[in-house]
Amino acid sequence: MRADLMRRLALVAALLLPVAGHAGEAAPVTNDPALEERVMRLAHDLRCLVCQNQSIAESNAPLAVDLRDQVREQFLAGKDEAAVVDYLVARYGDFVLYLPPFKGITLLLWLGPGLLLVAGAGWLVWRLRSRVRETPHALSAEEHARAAALLDGTAKPSQESRS
Repeated sequence: MRADLMRRLALVAALLLPVAGHAGEAAPVTNDPALEERVMRLAHDLRCLVCQNQSIAESNAPLAVDLRDQVREQFLAGKDEAAVVDYLVARYGDFVLYLPPFKGITLLLWLGPGLLLVAGAGWLVWRLRSRVRETPHALSAEEHARAAALLDGTAKPSQESRS
């Protein structure tokens, strides 16, 4: 009974495996392979606006399909890749680009990780140097005796632990 169930699950998994392999990229929609190659090459550099970290080439969201159609229409109109990118940036902003341009509004995006790394390293150096300068707290004779009694197991319960 259990072996039969395992065989059925293995059969279902084997049947679903090819379906999962095809989920990576959208299918071409034109008969011109050169145009479709140009569209898909540019589509890999354009972000899907409704998906998480997917290009419009990888996404099957309706908006990604529309964006691929717009790219295809722009290429058919005779525009080059730069003109198509400019058209999409004018409509959707820099967010449509996976590699946003280096300009004032994206300055924090480009320099932020480096600034955080430098600030974190500076804080770590400052903290390590300040720990070296700190003098350790010296125990009094009474504290030494209490610690030794705790280590020996001969310590009496303190007043603080009873309350």
